[in-house]
Amino acid sequence: MPTILFVNGWRFFFYSNELNEPIHIHFQKGEKEGKYWLLTDEFNVKEAFTYNLNQRDKREVKK
Repeated sequence: MPTILFVNGWRFFFYSNELNEPIHIHFQKGEKEGKYWLLTDEFNVKEAFTYNLNQRDKREVKK
C-alpha cells in the first residue's frame, strides 16, 4: 500500500488493487483510521468511513 503523504502524523495511502470502488484515499494515525471518496467532478471529498475519530480529527484530515 503506497504512502502518498504524511501530514501532522496522518498517513495517507491507497491500495493498488481495489476493484469496483470509486477513487478514494485511506488515512491512519495510530488507532484512528478512515477513508474518503474523492469526488473529482465536484472537487470535494466525502467520508466513506471512520474509526476512532472525533470531530476535530475529521476536520483536520479533511483539511
